[in-house]
Amino acid sequence: MEPTDLTIEILTGIRDEVRKTNERIDATNSRLDDLRIDLKTEMGDLRTEMGHLRTDLVRRQTETEVRLATELVGVAGAVREVRDLLREDRALRGRVDDHERRIAAIEQRSG
Repeated sequence: MEPTDLTIEILTGIRDEVRKTNERIDATNSRLDDLRIDLKTEMGDLRTEMGHLRTDLVRRQTETEVRLATELVGVAGAVREVRDLLREDRALRGRVDDHERRIAAIEQRSG
């Protein structure tokens, strides 16, 4: 079988289309490589930002815990003061009741 001009033309056309397809594949691969590089950069930036956010969150949480602990110490002190006042009041209440009885008795005698 001898090659004809038509066969050579068809094969040449196929070869040219394969070359164009290869060029498009190469261009697509190049764009994918660029995209992969961009994504790596973005991921690195996101990791850095997440690290900053985590550090800020830990700092703020620590500050909040310190403020809460300080307030709890203040509340505990106030509760102790109220407790002491109530104890004093209870101790004085008996004396006041005794004095009220004695005064009432004196008023009745002098009455």
